[in-house]
Amino acid sequence: MSAVLSFPLDTPVLEQPLAGASPEALFHPPTDFVSIRGVRLPRAELVDRSLFTPEARERLNRQLMAGSPFPHLVLENIFHPALLELVAEEFDTLPGNGWADIKSRYESTRRSVLGVALQPASQLYFDILHSGWFIDWLSSISGVDYLLSDPKLFGGGLHESRTGATFAVHRDFNRHRHLGLKNEMVFITYLNKGWNPDWGSGLELWDKKQDRCVTTVQPEFGRTILLPHGPTSYHGHTKPLQAPDGRPRRSVAAYFYTSPLVGKQHGDESASVFMKTHRVDQAKAFARMLTPPVFWLMARKMTGRA
Repeated sequence: MSAVLSFPLDTPVLEQPLAGASPEALFHPPTDFVSIRGVRLPRAELVDRSLFTPEARERLNRQLMAGSPFPHLVLENIFHPALLELVAEEFDTLPGNGWADIKSRYESTRRSVLGVALQPASQLYFDILHSGWFIDWLSSISGVDYLLSDPKLFGGGLHESRTGATFAVHRDFNRHRHLGLKNEMVFITYLNKGWNPDWGSGLELWDKKQDRCVTTVQPEFGRTILLPHGPTSYHGHTKPLQAPDGRPRRSVAAYFYTSPLVGKQHGDESASVFMKTHRVDQAKAFARMLTPPVFWLMARKMTGRA
């Protein structure tokens, strides 16, 4: 599925357009699409492309930074609803060994296990999130350069809470347990149609100093929240889930990271090593060994190679 996403975003929209798309698109023959269980999804409409313009990126960055009680961003219907419907269906067909049940005095939930083999729609959703153009968009609206994804979805994946479930107010982990990368943000999309706030389990954003919830985000279908990680990013859902028909609370989530070495110069460590080199390059390498690194860094900046 990921190969489909390697094309640019400006492919013409030709089938099942999102609400607000040009009516003329309905009269063009179908062409580039993804088919999952008989549902045809136009590849160019998998995400709302209006959010990817330079103007939209600047606007979203301002909205994120203005979030209270700490920076965050709530988006509506960024993904094609038919894709999310297919993802929601796959919660019921994920094998039992694909789930990890987590119960403690602080939380009660279940998550897909690390590196689980996802079904097509879920895999497509995460392929979008992990693609270069989508990560570039996340960087532009968050202001964090060189974001890295985790295809094994540590801490992320498919999330489900059942009747009575809660999650105490907390900050997420600082480092990826296996990779050591710095946690920068989590990206969550909710999959619950017709959600009633009286059922509990809204995502609460807390002000630590005032010890109170300032903002509550209801987990309604198609709603996405981008939650940057930081010293004040306390959140949870403290009101027990009590849906009258016993329905679960479902979402899909992915974390994004940066390397501790991001933005730093690594000299020869970031270059290929050739078995045989020309004499002039050997002389340069010898001269570099004898020269303080700061001079080489200044020279690279002056020549535009920094």
